[in-house]
Amino acid sequence: MKTKQNILKEKSFKFAVRVVNLYKHLCDEKKEFVLSKQTLRSGTSIAAMVREAEHSESKADFIHKMAIAQKEINETMVRAIVRNRIFVGQRV
Repeated sequence: MKTKQNILKEKSFKFAVRVVNLYKHLCDEKKEFVLSKQTLRSGTSIAAMVREAEHSESKADFIHKMAIAQKEINETMVRAIVRNRIFVGQRV
Protein backbone atom coordinates (compact mmCIF):
# COMPACT_ATOMS: atom_id res chain seq x y z
CA MET A 1 0.00 0.00 0.00
CA LYS A 2 1.33 3.42 -0.94
CA THR A 3 1.38 6.00 1.85
CA LYS A 4 0.14 9.51 1.27
CA GLN A 5 2.93 12.07 0.90
CA ASN A 6 2.91 14.99 3.33
CA ILE A 7 4.55 17.82 1.40
CA LEU A 8 4.45 20.28 4.30
CA LYS A 9 6.16 17.79 6.61
CA GLU A 10 8.81 17.04 3.98
CA LYS A 11 9.52 20.70 3.15
CA SER A 12 9.61 21.82 6.78
CA PHE A 13 12.12 19.05 7.55
CA LYS A 14 14.33 20.05 4.60
CA PHE A 15 14.09 23.67 5.77
CA ALA A 16 15.18 22.64 9.28
CA VAL A 17 18.24 20.92 7.81
CA ARG A 18 19.09 24.09 5.88
CA VAL A 19 18.69 26.17 9.03
CA VAL A 20 21.11 23.89 10.90
CA ASN A 21 23.64 24.30 8.07
CA LEU A 22 23.14 28.08 8.16
CA TYR A 23 23.70 28.04 11.92
CA LYS A 24 26.99 26.18 11.46
CA HIS A 25 28.08 28.64 8.77
CA LEU A 26 27.21 31.71 10.84
CA CYS A 27 29.05 30.37 13.88
CA ASP A 28 32.12 29.10 12.03
CA GLU A 29 32.59 31.69 9.29
CA LYS A 30 30.94 34.86 10.59
CA LYS A 31 31.51 34.29 14.32
CA GLU A 32 27.91 35.31 14.95
CA PHE A 33 26.31 33.43 17.84
CA VAL A 34 23.23 35.28 19.14
CA LEU A 35 21.20 35.75 15.96
CA SER A 36 22.28 32.36 14.63
CA LYS A 37 21.11 30.57 17.80
CA GLN A 38 17.73 32.32 17.67
CA THR A 39 17.38 31.39 14.00
CA LEU A 40 18.29 27.80 14.80
CA ARG A 41 15.57 27.58 17.43
CA SER A 42 12.76 29.17 15.44
CA GLY A 43 13.75 27.59 12.12
CA THR A 44 13.91 24.04 13.42
CA SER A 45 10.80 24.33 15.57
CA ILE A 46 8.70 24.75 12.42
CA ALA A 47 9.24 21.11 11.45
CA ALA A 48 8.61 20.02 15.03
CA MET A 49 5.27 21.85 15.17
CA VAL A 50 4.19 20.50 11.77
CA ARG A 51 4.95 16.99 12.99
CA GLU A 52 3.06 17.61 16.24
CA ALA A 53 0.09 18.93 14.27
CA GLU A 54 0.10 15.75 12.21
CA HIS A 55 -0.60 13.85 15.42
CA SER A 56 -2.96 16.37 16.99
CA GLU A 57 -5.79 15.25 19.23
CA SER A 58 -8.49 17.39 17.65
CA LYS A 59 -9.12 19.84 14.84
CA ALA A 60 -8.68 22.74 17.27
CA ASP A 61 -5.37 21.26 18.46
CA PHE A 62 -4.23 20.92 14.82
CA ILE A 63 -5.10 24.55 14.07
CA HIS A 64 -3.32 25.73 17.23
CA LYS A 65 -0.12 23.82 16.41
CA MET A 66 -0.10 25.06 12.83
CA ALA A 67 -0.61 28.62 14.09
CA ILE A 68 2.46 28.21 16.30
CA ALA A 69 4.40 26.93 13.28
CA GLN A 70 3.32 30.06 11.37
CA LYS A 71 4.60 32.28 14.20
CA GLU A 72 7.94 30.46 14.08
CA ILE A 73 8.07 31.03 10.31
CA ASN A 74 7.51 34.75 10.87
CA GLU A 75 10.26 34.89 13.50
CA THR A 76 12.68 33.07 11.21
CA MET A 77 11.87 35.44 8.32
CA VAL A 78 12.53 38.51 10.47
CA ARG A 79 15.88 37.11 11.53
CA ALA A 80 16.77 36.35 7.91
CA ILE A 81 16.02 39.94 6.95
CA VAL A 82 18.12 41.27 9.83
CA ARG A 83 20.94 38.86 8.97
CA ASN A 84 20.92 39.97 5.33
CA ARG A 85 21.09 43.62 6.27
CA ILE A 86 23.99 43.02 8.66
CA PHE A 87 26.11 40.56 6.67
CA VAL A 88 25.17 41.24 3.06
CA GLY A 89 24.12 44.88 3.28
CA GLN A 90 21.10 44.32 1.09
CA ARG A 91 17.64 45.73 1.53
CA VAL A 92 14.95 43.08 1.67
